Amino acid sequence: MLLGLAVQTQSAAAHESGASLAILGVVENVLIAEEGVALEARMDTGATSSSLNALNKERFERDGEDWIRFEIIDPEDEDARITLERPIERIVRIRRHSGDSQERPVVRMEFCIGDQLLTADTSLIDRTALTYQALIGRSHMAGHILVDSGEEHLRAPNCAADDQ
Repeated sequence: MLLGLAVQTQSAAAHESGASLAILGVVENVLIAEEGVALEARMDTGATSSSLNALNKERFERDGEDWIRFEIIDPEDEDARITLERPIERIVRIRRHSGDSQERPVVRMEFCIGDQLLTADTSLIDRTALTYQALIGRSHMAGHILVDSGEEHLRAPNCAADDQ
């Protein structure tokens, strides 16, 4: 009986703290803040970090720092590309289910998700074979977003500069 009461108390506290979190669907439009590019993204609570489709990656040096230039598919024209550049935060090694490992560059990305401007590390990977160019993981959502797995497109990106 005491165990049941403890679980109910923890659950109630979680609901109370979650009251101020934005509720979003499993698929939402997000805005890459710096470039103002809107992408359809999968909100994935099972992924620790976010990832972004990155084609034609090219590493270079700027002011003594490692940077990366890459392209994303233009959401308005799938035959066109948009070029982005970011400093490289680190390189991660991802071990795949097949046992192979893969190195991925990680950059800081600022996304407007709903009405929140959120920055977190994002790995760059070729996601062209996948449905969505962006996957938003827990690193972007934690403390800000709850995901309703039965819904999609609940909130359009709306991060007006005067709201921040």
